[in-house]
Amino acid sequence: MNAVRRIRLFAVAGLTLAVSLCLGAGSPVKAAPAAPKLVQDDCVKCHAKPPADIASAGAGHKKITCFDCHAGHRPASQNNIPKCSQCHTGKKHYELPNCLGCHKNPHTPLNIILSGNLTEPCLSCHTQQIEQLKQFPSKHSKLFCSTCHNVHGKIPACTQCHKPHYAEQTAGDCKKCHKAHQPKNVAYGKEIPNKDCGACHKKALDLLTASQAKHKSLACVYCHQDKHKMVPACQSCHGVPHPAAMMSKFSKCGECHNIAHDLNHWSSPAKAEPAKAAPAKPTMKKKKK
Repeated sequence: MNAVRRIRLFAVAGLTLAVSLCLGAGSPVKAAPAAPKLVQDDCVKCHAKPPADIASAGAGHKKITCFDCHAGHRPASQNNIPKCSQCHTGKKHYELPNCLGCHKNPHTPLNIILSGNLTEPCLSCHTQQIEQLKQFPSKHSKLFCSTCHNVHGKIPACTQCHKPHYAEQTAGDCKKCHKAHQPKNVAYGKEIPNKDCGACHKKALDLLTASQAKHKSLACVYCHQDKHKMVPACQSCHGVPHPAAMMSKFSKCGECHNIAHDLNHWSSPAKAEPAKAAPAKPTMKKKKK
């Protein structure tokens, strides 16, 4: 009985093992361990400066991760330094060669360093300025953009190159009349004080200040309001104040009223015409007796 019982037990055990193996209930085969996956914090362990640069001045690069640009790592990836065109496309500026010529550090992309005489690269973004320089030619039109803007985004004071018109004039005062990219197209508003005009037109302002006429109380821009150097006609304010006969005889207001800045005041009296000598009376010849 014992031998039979042992045989039955071995048979049941063998059958159970066979069923277990078929059903997958046996001991599982250990899978190979997964390769460790790098995360953003791993990069800084070796590359401390780039993340610090991005944190301080990364601009739009703050919104992406290291892996968005650097898809692989050497030696598995032979060149893991991407081209700017990998992300930056669709604009004329992005078609310029040598991005690193101005954007020296891609981790601080807006810290732009300009070197040399540059114009064309600037025009890929700043089109309005070049149009003004061409439409209103001046000495500024012959300069490189980097002559004045030697730092990207810098707007220099006019007094960096130009002497002020008067001692108290500030860079802000210059902009009241002059635009840097069209400096000869002088345009001003109604708020310009007479002293600003007098900086260039001293004689006219001195005469007006000393005048006793009502023009003394007017601002220069009240009369010269349409355009710089525009001289208005007296009739634009005064109409036709005299009878037609007088106006036909004296067609120019200045013949009687002098100039607008010095009305009715003549610096030197008109030279009187020399009196005409009376015609000599004919002499009568005496008749001989």
